[in-house]
Amino acid sequence: MARGLVGLICCFALAVVIFTDSTAAVTHTVGDTTGWTIPSSPEFYTDTWEDNKTFRVGDKLAFNWSGVHNVAQVSTEADYDNCNTAAARVLSTTSPFEFTLNTTGDHYFLCTVGTHCRSGQKLKVDVDTSTTTPTTPATPTTPGSPTNGTTTSSPTTPTTSTPANSSPSFPPLGALSAAMFALVLSSFM
Repeated sequence: MARGLVGLICCFALAVVIFTDSTAAVTHTVGDTTGWTIPSSPEFYTDTWEDNKTFRVGDKLAFNWSGVHNVAQVSTEADYDNCNTAAARVLSTTSPFEFTLNTTGDHYFLCTVGTHCRSGQKLKVDVDTSTTTPTTPATPTTPGSPTNGTTTSSPTTPTTSTPANSSPSFPPLGALSAAMFALVLSSFM
């Protein structure tokens, strides 16, 4: 009896590690060491930085900058392509800022300061529809902001943000799958 219980506990622990690690949300630092700034090439964020990355629901984008910049979001590709800052919703004027990707499809970000967007300070992120991570994220991630994807601040009101956290978050379905796996495995012991 004790041997079976120890085996069950070991199998459960192993299954939890295996199942949750493969579905952990990732924090992507926008621009890596360059940060969120006017890039040396207008295509830097979309053609260079974003190119080899896979974005999933639950992943976070960490925007870090110095100087006068902001992070704004537009809802259409036309507004993104034309740097339509009038259609933009400013998410933060304070660095660092973290944004949680809570839906699949395209997300469009830009800086509304001066000609920064036209100079290439804009980012299009395509959240992969084939490999989503089940989570209950908030967008954007700022202290005191609602969790339904809306903000209470106006486009000119600075918002504060929490520093980018590189620790993964583990979705609840990974643990549930691991528990079921362990129970099935223990029945063979």
